[in-house]
Amino acid sequence: MAKKKTVPKNNKNFEESLWDSANRLRGSVESAEYKHVVLSLIFLKFVSDKFEARRADLIAEGQEKYIDMVEFYTMKNVFYLPETSRWRYIQQHAKQDDIAIKIDSALAAVEKSNASLKGALPDNYFSRLGLDGSKLSALIDAINNIDTVQDKQEDVVGRVYEYFLGKFAAAEGKLGGEFYTPKCVVNLIAEMIEPYKGKIYDPCCGSGGMFVQSLKFVKSHHGNTKNISVYGQEYTSTTYKLAKMNLAVRGISANLGEVPADTFFKDQHPDLKADYIMANPPFNMKKWRAANELTDDSRWDGYETPPVGNANYAWILHMVSKLSDRGVAGFVLANGSMSTNTKGEGLIRQKLVENDLVDCMVALPGQLFYTTQIPVCLWFLTKAKKADSERGFRSREGETLFIDARKIGEMISRKQKELTHEDIDTIAGTYHSWRHDPGNAGVPPANAGETPALPGYEDQAGYCKSATLEEIRKNDYVLTPGRYVGAPPLEDDGIPFETKMTEMSRTLYAQMAESAKLDAVIRENLEVLGYGE
Repeated sequence: MAKKKTVPKNNKNFEESLWDSANRLRGSVESAEYKHVVLSLIFLKFVSDKFEARRADLIAEGQEKYIDMVEFYTMKNVFYLPETSRWRYIQQHAKQDDIAIKIDSALAAVEKSNASLKGALPDNYFSRLGLDGSKLSALIDAINNIDTVQDKQEDVVGRVYEYFLGKFAAAEGKLGGEFYTPKCVVNLIAEMIEPYKGKIYDPCCGSGGMFVQSLKFVKSHHGNTKNISVYGQEYTSTTYKLAKMNLAVRGISANLGEVPADTFFKDQHPDLKADYIMANPPFNMKKWRAANELTDDSRWDGYETPPVGNANYAWILHMVSKLSDRGVAGFVLANGSMSTNTKGEGLIRQKLVENDLVDCMVALPGQLFYTTQIPVCLWFLTKAKKADSERGFRSREGETLFIDARKIGEMISRKQKELTHEDIDTIAGTYHSWRHDPGNAGVPPANAGETPALPGYEDQAGYCKSATLEEIRKNDYVLTPGRYVGAPPLEDDGIPFETKMTEMSRTLYAQMAESAKLDAVIRENLEVLGYGE
């Protein structure tokens, strides 16, 4: 077995250092292509370390006769690897000219030996890309520094995988948004809808970030991840593979459909009723159907048919059709979705409100996404606004909570903003105070520990407002939080108005006097140049 390299504990720069090493080796390869190279190798390193650890356990237990039987690995949620797919084999041949072919063969053999990975791994990708052999060898050496099994309490490979996905998304800009949603946004949705138990669904799952954070939420609240089942769908083939690998390195079993496919035209979960829906659909997707297609689709029953020129409301109605009777959906959309009246969209929104499905609307700050600098919003829909003593819910029938969080967040770079943990706690806490009975944060799993008390909800001018159906009607069914929360109160600094007015007047007179002097200088200079009146 290859000697293990230990990842220093609490070394926050580990992912960054590894990224720097990997990125230096990229050369002329486009980021969109290179991510599949790096993430595939990280995946191969991970599954190989797990395999070797399980193999060592079998030998230690005196069961050597079983070390090449697939079922003795799958029973422990470990992928079986043929000899030529193991990391040590790749390392031993890393300096050979045909290393790209060997990696392709290794990935193909892993997929062939493990049915759950069908369609998950790149197909002859390394050979086709033609990455320089010496750089590929150096990349293998860099990734060898990841010890994925040294500390079972720390999800090292998950950290690295998530960090790399974010860095690649940033590098690709707009294209990066096709497979990655900022972690803080996903965290906020998970904290809002609290996916403790049941079926989770994402109709446009990208690289699977929504699922990862859902399971992290359950673990962080001491729940049981076995109580969660995951369903998703992804249209883009390369992104579909990313999702399967991302979930596999975390041991998450998910049904993402047999193949990558268009959710509107080939729904691979037609009978699914989900308890939780989390999604970041493509913003303002145009020409998602032809004029004569899907006009009578059952998903639009009771609503207008979503327009051809924008799929926002098609995504909304698709998700509504997938909700169970107690289900809740939290998803990201462009701000225009809250107020548009284009080609029936306003009528769809009106019916969603009248059907009492709109639970909460959150306006987010700009610069959170790699794909766009414009601010976006979160929609939360539910079919369960009635009082529910089992979950600690008070009745919120005929009401919708509006939260204006546009001024929240911190800049982490010149172009990028992020919601802090405190920001997420504030927004989610506001929602749960509104949704739950006072002093009850809902009903967690049986082993989730003591339920923390929540303060009673109160409207806060400029930040949050619980609006009635009648108030929404008066605003023509526009769901922009700013329409409802109003302006924040001005802080009283204790200085009397007369004092302020005197000081401001003095400042104004001084500025006017200075302006007159400057005007005189300019006039004099113009006269010297022969341009006097």
